[in-house]
Amino acid sequence: MTTRRTASTTSPPSARLLDGMNAVPPAVWDALANPAGARFNPFVSHAFLSALEESGSASARSGWQPAHILVEQAGQAIAAAPMYVKNHSYGEYVFDQGWAEAFERAGGEYYPKLQVSVPFTPVTGPRLLTGGNEAAREPLAHAMMAFAQKLEVSSLHITFAEEAEVETLGKLDFLQRHDRQFHWHNEGYASFADFLAALSSIKRKNLRRERAEAVSAGIDIECLTGSDLKEHHWDAFFAFYMDTGARKWGSPYLTREFFSLVGQSMAERILLVMAKRDGRYIAGALNFIGSDTLYGRNWGALEHHPFLHFELCYYQAIDYAITTGLKVVEAGAQGAHKLARGYLPVRTRSAHWIAHAGLRQAVANYLTQERRAVGDEIEALAEHAPFKKDC
Repeated sequence: MTTRRTASTTSPPSARLLDGMNAVPPAVWDALANPAGARFNPFVSHAFLSALEESGSASARSGWQPAHILVEQAGQAIAAAPMYVKNHSYGEYVFDQGWAEAFERAGGEYYPKLQVSVPFTPVTGPRLLTGGNEAAREPLAHAMMAFAQKLEVSSLHITFAEEAEVETLGKLDFLQRHDRQFHWHNEGYASFADFLAALSSIKRKNLRRERAEAVSAGIDIECLTGSDLKEHHWDAFFAFYMDTGARKWGSPYLTREFFSLVGQSMAERILLVMAKRDGRYIAGALNFIGSDTLYGRNWGALEHHPFLHFELCYYQAIDYAITTGLKVVEAGAQGAHKLARGYLPVRTRSAHWIAHAGLRQAVANYLTQERRAVGDEIEALAEHAPFKKDC
């Protein structure tokens, strides 16, 4: 009797590039980005990324050419990543312009590069989307590096990635970069007053004063979500966004259509905080809602009122998180002034693959020093947290 040997029916994974989110069904993408039972991150959802593209906010014209990667095995999608071909470094919040300038002074060409990120969104979240299958991270990373070499780009950057993802990438010789943000943590507070009670007396007094002064000019505040969001709210908010963005950055990234699109597809995941004076909207703050986190995104104002920015962006966010039981408020990039308002320093991470050996070594040396400096800064900042000190 002879035994017939059969070849394995398991095919090796294969990868392909997608020229936009419309090239992949929402259910397929979302099963990898936000699998059932995992923490929901709104920014890697098909709806959010599609809104960026359909509105023209993230496009070849804006310097964010979609080149999303999809890895399949035996006809099934097993991994994906939101990837873009970039010819500049705007809208990333992990600044590598110095690397580009140094490389170009030495005769190299830094752009184009590949960027795995959520455009214009400095929020930590999954970047190696595998539906919870951690084993798929490595073939996805190898596929991204292979495309970087095939496209002959200078580098591949995975920014605001989760710690475990960066550890995986580090084992594949990606350089690791650290930075810091300020996040508020809900320690089981029953109310905003309960949160205030945890602060030192002088900080508690300052926060009460700021909240009172913020609305002292007869300002009313509305918190809108779900079906309460209307197009006239987006009209008003876009005016704030354009005015403030033009003064801060010179060229705001998001188009008016983007806000309508997310308002249609993600209304239940949006909290829009609007300030009104004399029957007219004058300022607003846009937040997105995750499974346990409130993400502060954009802010703008047509009138200046002391502490109104803090009220709309920070205190209203804390209030909402306490009321709804959310664990964290992420208030965006930078801003040491957040520390005095109860937001504590946390580490953010990114991973970088650089083709040129010389540039790679120079950046590696720099990042070793930068990581140490970031760690020292986080420790020093934490010492100045506004909370009562344990005796």
